[in-house]
Amino acid sequence: MPIEPEIVQPRAIDALLTPDAVHQGVYLVCDPLEGPDLDAVPPESFLVVLDQVTDPHNVGAVIRSCAAFGVDAILTTERHSPTATGVLAKAASGGLEHVPIVSVRNLGDALEKLGEQGVLRIGLDSEGTAPIESVVARRPLALVLGAEGKGLRQRTRDICDVVARLDMPGAIKSLNVSNAAAIALHVVTTKLAADK
Repeated sequence: MPIEPEIVQPRAIDALLTPDAVHQGVYLVCDPLEGPDLDAVPPESFLVVLDQVTDPHNVGAVIRSCAAFGVDAILTTERHSPTATGVLAKAASGGLEHVPIVSVRNLGDALEKLGEQGVLRIGLDSEGTAPIESVVARRPLALVLGAEGKGLRQRTRDICDVVARLDMPGAIKSLNVSNAAAIALHVVTTKLAADK
């Protein structure tokens, strides 16, 4: 069925969106694409897991980094995570087209299922027991990142096989989740490539 466009002034589109949304003169109402489920993730995957990371700018930046470092999928919760809005898509800068997002109802249950399938679950937290550089990495692997400010929830932390940290030489000992993700992805992908 052909779509009949309606020509409007840009301010009419502005009124339909949030203040920080960028529309570039086009507004389309459509159903979201269905994402894959956890069972569709290939067995030797490299995953990034987001534990209630809610800021769409951060999630978009994480998605972009995941696309750059060859992550196979991102696992997130159905609730307490942003939808794929224009803000998130802009921050992802094309990454949404390269990294599938798997939404699950219960993150702890999903992490336990991944563990039963032999997935190494590495949590990232500023209070982690080991520097990420010292962690032995292998596929299948899930890098688990916590929410802004709160970090990993206790059950998520307990389920991880190891909780690692990024050692910072400066006065501030933790980073924004998207910056931490990029650094951790670099370290882990370098280790995976070296162990091939």
